[in-house]
Amino acid sequence: MGMKNFLIFLLFLANPSIFLHQTTKFVAADQTLIQKTCRNTLYYDLCMSSLKSDPTSLTADTKGLAAIMVSIGVSNATATATYLSTQLPTSTGAAANNNRTKLLRQCSEKYGFAAEALRASLKDLAEETYDYAYMHVSAAADYANVCHDGFKGFPTVAYPAKLGRREEGLKRICRVVLGILDVLGW
Repeated sequence: MGMKNFLIFLLFLANPSIFLHQTTKFVAADQTLIQKTCRNTLYYDLCMSSLKSDPTSLTADTKGLAAIMVSIGVSNATATATYLSTQLPTSTGAAANNNRTKLLRQCSEKYGFAAEALRASLKDLAEETYDYAYMHVSAAADYANVCHDGFKGFPTVAYPAKLGRREEGLKRICRVVLGILDVLGW
């Protein structure tokens, strides 16, 4: 061991908090970026809890935080499309052709499109074409609206409450992403 390395080793043994303090400072700075970024969104608590649930957020820049939220949106939209698919009747009889089934099938497709739009926004983020990212995220939220609006054309078919919660969740995630994109100054 060289003399320089030996002295560093002794310094560490004498006061290990010198080195640990630097790490704490680094994490605190990243936590500050997350808080600052989330303050620019409509749903601060959703933004904070979502980003805190992903350990990579501590090392991400603002663009990375947007990408994390978009990925959460992709997961939400994909899970909703899958959920809707499981609600479809398995028989090919009259139940498969009723209005409720048609609406659920259309909604599953719309949530699939929402996931695709969000995936496109990830590409836009990587290319720093924030205006296109904004457009794709807005489209994803609109696909959820289109699903809901489809039920309005059939007043005898109730809009499922569970789907309403999922719709609101996706729209809130999208609004958080749009707020972060505003920070990026698209």
